[in-house]
Amino acid sequence: MAADTVAGATGTTGTAGATDTAGAAGTDPDPFPEELADALVGVQRLIRRRVRAELPDARLRGAEVELLRLATSHPGVGISEAARKLGLAGNSVSTLVNQLVRDGWLVRETDPADRRAARLLPTPAAETRLADWRRRRADVVRRQVARLDEPDREALRAALPAMRRLTDTLREEDA
Repeated sequence: MAADTVAGATGTTGTAGATDTAGAAGTDPDPFPEELADALVGVQRLIRRRVRAELPDARLRGAEVELLRLATSHPGVGISEAARKLGLAGNSVSTLVNQLVRDGWLVRETDPADRRAARLLPTPAAETRLADWRRRRADVVRRQVARLDEPDREALRAALPAMRRLTDTLREEDA
């Protein structure tokens, strides 16, 4: 495994080889939250690396992909709303929009209801790229999950509802 993945469930090693001193120092009696966070970060990072390695086009950064996904799922989203939904500063989203428009991934239109505001729409190339990304990501996960034994596959499947609820509570806290 890569050095930046989680090394077991002992809570002693996090991502990038960092040592988890919170559990050892006794400041956190339950190491589970840190272990879960480390595992999620490690899985996400490795999936992203594998998918990027398979893509023929230039790389898109994580924030760029998130913005494209948002514009695809919410066509016409404004920059302020995108910033709020992504948890980013408005000027950061404006910079991302400029880059994605320049690179042909987004179209920025004037909002007819407010001529000062912009609406963001994905280009057909962006929609194709995201569909390809999702397909490749699913393929990577499918291959790796197939390598696990049946009890581990069932444990992951059983954990999905709780993971979705955790995602919802994190979203609610951001709102």
